[in-house]
Amino acid sequence: MKFQSTRNKDLRLDSAETIIRGLSDDGGLFVPVEIPMLEKGEIAELSKLDYCERAKRIFAKYMTDFSKDELLECAKNAYIGNFEDDTPTPIVKLGESTYMLELWHGPTCAFKDMALQILPHFLVKSAEKAGDGKKTVILTATSGDTGKAALEGFCDVDGTEIIVFYPQNGVSKIQQLQMQTQKGKNVTVCGVMGNFDDTQTAVKSIFTDENIRAELAGKGKRFSSANSINVGRLLPQIVYYISAYADLLKNGEIAEGETVNVTVPTGNFGNILAAYYAKRMGVPFGKLICASNANNVLTEFLSTGGYNINRNFYLTESPSMDILVSSNLERLLFELCGKDDEYVSAAMESLYEHGEYYITDEMLAYLRENFPAGYTDDKSARNRIKILFDEYSYLCDTHTAVAVEVYEKYREKTGDNTKTIIASTASPYKFPRAVLKAISGKNYRNDFNAAKELERISGLPMPEQLRSLAKKEPRFTSVCKREEMADFVLSTVGGEG
Repeated sequence: MKFQSTRNKDLRLDSAETIIRGLSDDGGLFVPVEIPMLEKGEIAELSKLDYCERAKRIFAKYMTDFSKDELLECAKNAYIGNFEDDTPTPIVKLGESTYMLELWHGPTCAFKDMALQILPHFLVKSAEKAGDGKKTVILTATSGDTGKAALEGFCDVDGTEIIVFYPQNGVSKIQQLQMQTQKGKNVTVCGVMGNFDDTQTAVKSIFTDENIRAELAGKGKRFSSANSINVGRLLPQIVYYISAYADLLKNGEIAEGETVNVTVPTGNFGNILAAYYAKRMGVPFGKLICASNANNVLTEFLSTGGYNINRNFYLTESPSMDILVSSNLERLLFELCGKDDEYVSAAMESLYEHGEYYITDEMLAYLRENFPAGYTDDKSARNRIKILFDEYSYLCDTHTAVAVEVYEKYREKTGDNTKTIIASTASPYKFPRAVLKAISGKNYRNDFNAAKELERISGLPMPEQLRSLAKKEPRFTSVCKREEMADFVLSTVGGEG
C-alpha cells in the first residue's frame, strides 16, 4: 500500500514515511492510492474479536510496511490501560434506532484520544524504520481537544518534541487548563491571538517553509503533525466506525449487511471522512450526516457545491467545531474529482487567494446523495441536551448535542428511520457551564462549581482527570500573534537533536 499527495499524485510513499512527514511538502494531504476492501464475511469475523485485534486487522490493510505484530503492539499500548474498563468505544442505545458511539472515555475525555494515543507509537516505529536518527518535532494547531490529546500522547516520548498552538479565546476554560497544566519535558503550549483558522493556516505555512525545514534539518530534527492532516490520525478513526458496526452486529442490534446511517459533529471534516473511508471499504453505511454549528461552511458546501469562507466567524458553545477552513475536505475533494491533483491544487489556491472554490454539478449530486448536512445554533443544541436528559437520563456535551439535533431534523424532514450511529465526541464535563445551563437553566461563572452542580443533578461523576485541574497551576502562559508563531517554533526547538 502506498500513499499519494492530493496535490501531486505521482508522489507515493509507504505508511511509515507518510506518518513521519504528516503533510506533503507541496501542502497536500496524503491519501491511500487505493482504499482496501473488507472481505466477504470479514465484519462478522471482526465482531468476534476484541478492539485491539480488530484494529490490527484494519491497520494491516493500509500499513503494509508494518508487521502485524508491530501493529498489535501499537494497539495494545494505546488502548489497554488508558481507557475506562479497557473499553475504548462503548455504545449506548437511545430509543428504538439511535446508538451513541461514546468516543471520550480516554485520558483527555475527547474522541481525539482514539487516534492520539496510538499515533506516538506509530511515529516511533516509523522513525525506527527511517533509521536516520532525526528527532521529530510535532507541530499542532488545536481548536480545543486535539491539543491536550496530542500533549498527553507524546508526553516524554523519546525522540520527540511537541508544540501546540491554540486560539487564545477560542477554547473552553477546561480545555485551556488541560493544555496549560500538561506535564512532560518535551512539551510546549502557546496561545495565539486569533481564531483556529488563523492558527491552523500558520502551522501549515511553517510546515511548508523550506528555510524553516532546512534549519531544523541542520539540527537533526524534522516536523511532523498530530493534526488530522496526518494519516496516522485518520486510520485509527476508520477503525472505530468499523468496530461500531461490528459491535451492533455482535449485540444483535442489526443483521449482517443491514444499512446503518452515521451522524458526526464536525469542523475539520476528519471524523466524518473516516466514516466515509469505512463505507468505501465495504461497511454497510448509508447516509453520512454532517452536523455543523453556527459556523456552517460545511453545510453550505455539501448543499450547494460552493465553499466560501468569506463570512462571519462565530465563537460558540461547541468550540472544537468553530472552524471555517476544513482541512480534511481536501481528501474528499481529491476522490470526487477522480484524483485530479491539478484540480485540487487549483481549488486550494482559489481558497487561499479568494476564500472560495466551487465544484461541478456531478460532484455536488454525489455529495447530496451521500452527505446530508445540517447545522444548529447554541440555543437549539442546549434544548437537545435537556431533551436527552429528561427523556433518557442521558447527559451529552455541546458538540454531541449539535449532532443529535441535526440528526433529529434530518429524520423529521426525510422520514428516514434507518438505525443510526451518532458520534459522541466529548465528555459533558469538558463544557460543564453550558451543559448545566441546558438541563437546569442555572448560570455559573466557574466551570468547577458548575461541574459540582452538574454532578449533583445528573448523578454522573466528573472524570478525575478533569476534576484535578482545579488544583493545578498553569505551566504555559505564553501568547503570540499569528505572524510570531514561526519565531516561537524556532526558539523552542533551538537546541541540537
